[in-house]
Amino acid sequence: MKFAPSLLAALVAPLLAVPAALWAAPFAYVPNEGTGTLSVIDTATDQVVAEVAAGKKPRGTVVSIDGRTAYVSDQPNNQLVMIDVVARKPAGVIALGESPEGVGISPDGRWVAAAVEETNVIAFVDTRSNKKAFVVKVRGKNPEHAVFSPDSRFVFVSAEEGGAIDVIDVAARAQVAQVPVGARPRGIGFSPDGSRAFVATETSSELYVIDAVKFTVVTKVKAGPRSNGVAVHPDGKRVFVSNGGDATVSVFDVASNTFTATIGVGQRPWNMALTPDGKKLYVACGRSGAVSVIDTESNVKLTDVAVGKLPWGVAIR
Repeated sequence: MKFAPSLLAALVAPLLAVPAALWAAPFAYVPNEGTGTLSVIDTATDQVVAEVAAGKKPRGTVVSIDGRTAYVSDQPNNQLVMIDVVARKPAGVIALGESPEGVGISPDGRWVAAAVEETNVIAFVDTRSNKKAFVVKVRGKNPEHAVFSPDSRFVFVSAEEGGAIDVIDVAARAQVAQVPVGARPRGIGFSPDGSRAFVATETSSELYVIDAVKFTVVTKVKAGPRSNGVAVHPDGKRVFVSNGGDATVSVFDVASNTFTATIGVGQRPWNMALTPDGKKLYVACGRSGAVSVIDTESNVKLTDVAVGKLPWGVAIR
């Protein structure tokens, strides 16, 4: 079949208008607390391709569903910094409250939730307007992470000094449950079907498995020292837990509720993210100033990617 030149041009033009960055392999976005930047790693090459100013002390980071905007909490300035990840430059700020840290985005793309430590609230930003829409007070003290369930209905919040997970019903705009866990809960991850949540507790060095429907603890398993970050594989069969106390990542088998492998990484591994296909895990290693990259099939570290000072976590889109 042949196309007239004018028709061919009409078909090709929309494709050319899409920024090249959106056609590439997923990018890993790494907030660096010590340098006030967001490092951008091309996951196809595991090379840093950009450094973007991201406030004074960037922490929690998520990327919009369309892959165009990163939302980064800036702790000293009490705000959420928006970054145009295509142009790779700041695009605005949203006031949050005193000392924001972890940030989550709903799978439907509608909401960004930011844990605001000093006022014990979760601030919700409507991504359609990029304005703060409402806040929910939580019972636990010093909320650190705010993670949405796969159906976007609930937000699980780790109360760092409360020894519990606070559960927010997004539609009701209220806390509806609290699940006691071990001392100093940190990272949270959900199984793909939303039936289970996994919580790492740093001081007690445990991984808690929570029934995410009944909001009860199913079991707890001893993890590595100072366990903190959690990443659930897309197949739902494995959970990766970073251990800040011995520079490792442990692999948890969901079916047997046991840890089956340990992988050496950089110093003080913290928050992590998997590529969408689950083939690689990116681990922010704060004291190494690097991101360790793990092959999740072989459970082997592939490389360390140097980033800024004190990387806090990783977001991939």
